[in-house]
Amino acid sequence: MRKVIVQKFGGTSVADTEKIKNVAKTVIREKENGNDVVVVVSAMGHTTDYLVKMAKDLSPNPSEREMDMLLSTGEGVSIALLAMAIQAQGYDAISYNAMQVGIITENIHSKARIIDIKTDKLKQNLKEGKIIVVAGFQGVTEDGEITTLGRGGSDTSAVALAAALNAERCDIYTDVEGVYTTDPRVVKNASRLDEISYEEMLELAHAGANVLHPRSVEIAKQCNLPLRVRSRFKLDNLGTLMLGVDKMEINKPVAGVAADLSQARIVVCDVPDKPGVAAKLFSKLAKEKISVDMIIQSYARKVSNTNDIAFTVDASDLNKTVQALELLKAEIGAQGDIQVDENIAKVSIVGAGMIDRPGVASSMFETLADNNINIRMISTSEIKISCLVDKNQAETAVKALHEAFELAGDEIADVKGDLPNV
Repeated sequence: MRKVIVQKFGGTSVADTEKIKNVAKTVIREKENGNDVVVVVSAMGHTTDYLVKMAKDLSPNPSEREMDMLLSTGEGVSIALLAMAIQAQGYDAISYNAMQVGIITENIHSKARIIDIKTDKLKQNLKEGKIIVVAGFQGVTEDGEITTLGRGGSDTSAVALAAALNAERCDIYTDVEGVYTTDPRVVKNASRLDEISYEEMLELAHAGANVLHPRSVEIAKQCNLPLRVRSRFKLDNLGTLMLGVDKMEINKPVAGVAADLSQARIVVCDVPDKPGVAAKLFSKLAKEKISVDMIIQSYARKVSNTNDIAFTVDASDLNKTVQALELLKAEIGAQGDIQVDENIAKVSIVGAGMIDRPGVASSMFETLADNNINIRMISTSEIKISCLVDKNQAETAVKALHEAFELAGDEIADVKGDLPNV
């Protein structure tokens, strides 16, 4: 039985017709290896940014439904052109958008989650020997509404399709050779990792690493799907393989350092110190589909019997968050202001080797202190420690932590364009 390989190519890989021809050659190479191939592609180059700009020129707050209708058109161009390029080289190919395939999502616009994928049509086409090109980033509801999957949606599309088809593996092609210990544009001698666990990659994705969207890693982990990040320029290089932590030999406590500059910190001041207040606050944000990251509640003030609740959200959700909190203040009895700070960054270290190994947190805090970097908030998990710092100190923090945990490699990373990074 032929193996199914799912390949994913981002916007820079299909930015013009010459690059699309090169992608076609990569796809055909996999086909000639004796495998069935399904390809997922993003919109060409900066098409999505261009479409967003046009929408904003027409309306400061365009409806999410119409934005999904607009943004879903970008991938339609890419899939048709890539199918043509493959056909021009003598191979049978066919392109499908999400509605044609049946990539079913929940009824939420701009960041929908996939709930089912219809595979009958795909399996029939593979049986007929066709190379299938599928639009990433998009889906359709049960009642026919077009949706998009949000940031990193094409990665999620590719991994979900691979899982649904019981694929041998999913290859995410990029402009560099794999996943690095940190952003090579910040630390020139960042090391490429041959392997990384799903657990570590998931924490890094949440910490701000521009490698894969957390949802794509979650799906791969749940389905135990082999997932590779590899170079579209060096096809013989296998890149970085993601696998379960139980299958790894761990030599260092920290695998990578990440910085997330897209967060905003919010403090709700003088909140009554009584049961149920925090529940009401975060339930309200959950209903608005706002994800909250780091959370700190201060000690109660004895005189006023109030405290402050501080947390972080993605900067793109900031206005919606503040609006929701202003409506909620009276209901929960908050007497103080809602303070907002966008001049922050979350810096994280991640590593499965942290488990049951003392001293990692203290080393991180000492390193930041030695570089005169003040810590604003702290959050931890079994394999991650995150600190909120001033945005203008994020790069210094990343460099210092990368050096402190001895993550540097011997070679300078070959960076050609937009890249995944830890």
